[in-house]
Amino acid sequence: MASLDKQTVLDALDTIADPVTGKGLTAAGLVRGLVLSPGRVGFMLEVPQEEVTRFGPVRDAAETLLAGLPGIEKAQVVLTAETEAPTQPRPETKAKLSPQAADQGKPKAPVATARPDHVRHVVVVGSGKGGVGKSTVSLNLALGLKRLGLRVGWLDADIYGPSAPVMLGITTPPTFDDNKHMVPPVAFGLKVNSVGFLVDADQAMIWRGPMASQALTQLLTQTAWGSADVPLDVLIVDLPPGTGDVQLTLTQKTLIDGAVVVSTPQDMALIDARRAVTLFGKTGTKVLGVVENMAYFLGADGTAIEIFGRGGARRMAEGLDLPFLGEVPLDPGLRQASDDAAPLQTGVMAERFDEMAKALWAQLT
Repeated sequence: MASLDKQTVLDALDTIADPVTGKGLTAAGLVRGLVLSPGRVGFMLEVPQEEVTRFGPVRDAAETLLAGLPGIEKAQVVLTAETEAPTQPRPETKAKLSPQAADQGKPKAPVATARPDHVRHVVVVGSGKGGVGKSTVSLNLALGLKRLGLRVGWLDADIYGPSAPVMLGITTPPTFDDNKHMVPPVAFGLKVNSVGFLVDADQAMIWRGPMASQALTQLLTQTAWGSADVPLDVLIVDLPPGTGDVQLTLTQKTLIDGAVVVSTPQDMALIDARRAVTLFGKTGTKVLGVVENMAYFLGADGTAIEIFGRGGARRMAEGLDLPFLGEVPLDPGLRQASDDAAPLQTGVMAERFDEMAKALWAQLT
């Protein structure tokens, strides 16, 4: 593998012609997220939405070429479709429309029609903002459900800042089955997928919203989460921060059983948490519960030190008539477990997430 570098791979891919421009794939800018690891090579082939079918043979040719390179045991090419944001009328044009015409011109909200194959329940975990420990909570909720004896998957849907590779110590990308579906790696009993498995850890995902949404849709629907004989009981989806394109794509196009909102106690975090609740309400997604993270820190003498205040998320849940799943303290062991890719499976913190998982599962069933 030492003799095979990225430039060699890019030069090889440039021998395959882009059927649209006639240029090589590399020269045409279609090779994204190229990853080299011992015995493996893969990249994303990004094409316009309307050209996906046309590029199927190109993807196959690229995989065959890469598989024939020295030292390569597995080659993977993910065909990703670019989409453009809908064009909005210019303000001066929009102002001249009658109310009836303006209403007819508005894009209709997509109707959710499907869920991933062989998945019984889909639960999304959102926060409205970053830095509140949403990924930690979502992963540990998934592990809590697994400890209940359920078959569980965890989709790291943070396209721009994936955390699954670090939190679970997974360094190899998914393999592909005969149907070109990704076979997710398994860690700590969870089936896991993330865009972080397909790109270098230090590579920025410079994607517009529609492209990021398309990538998430593929991770969600083109992953072999389960089978007809052994379906997945629950898929936990860790959403990226915010209330934008990626969140809307998922909640509007996928049948979701509910959402969990994570917040810290202070007012600034709660403002964004309320926005997340509003997003879920407007897309018809039931909020199954609220979790207050970083609720307090236990001092050496056992005293609860309320660094960010305490109870804000609980009061928000009560005010909005939403279930409150529980509070999670600032715990050095929990933080260390994430950094070490060794999630807690026993102890007080694990038991706390077990209780929240039981409350969540009770609402799903």
